[in-house]
Amino acid sequence: MSPDKKPQTMKPLTAANKLGIYLPATPEEFRNSPISRAELEELRTNPPAWLAELRKTGPFPRDIVARKLGVSNTGLARAEVSDAMNADEIADLLADPPEWLIRERENYAEVRKENERIKTQQAERRAASNRPAKNRT
Repeated sequence: MSPDKKPQTMKPLTAANKLGIYLPATPEEFRNSPISRAELEELRTNPPAWLAELRKTGPFPRDIVARKLGVSNTGLARAEVSDAMNADEIADLLADPPEWLIRERENYAEVRKENERIKTQQAERRAASNRPAKNRT
């Protein structure tokens, strides 16, 4: 990089999303300053103690909570679950799942099953029609 170019930076929220952590739980110096790509990579490869602790015990952002519970983000919203939960709260819910969690996990499983069926059906159609696959994931 030439000396007259500034390094690319991102907002703390973007960096927190890329690291999979809940921004309000981070130290103040992380929340209040832009993060360069090099700093982000350093955090990924050599995480400080606060980052390792956040990844281990939380609080976790909504998308991570949803993944750990096996439900969708929308399912959490329907259940009026707060934005962040820590590892103990997630473990408690998994140990003794309330009715909404059981229902949302079943719904999420059905949606994933249906998406897989559609994906397989589309692949079969493409194979039968000799059309090249679209570059979609």
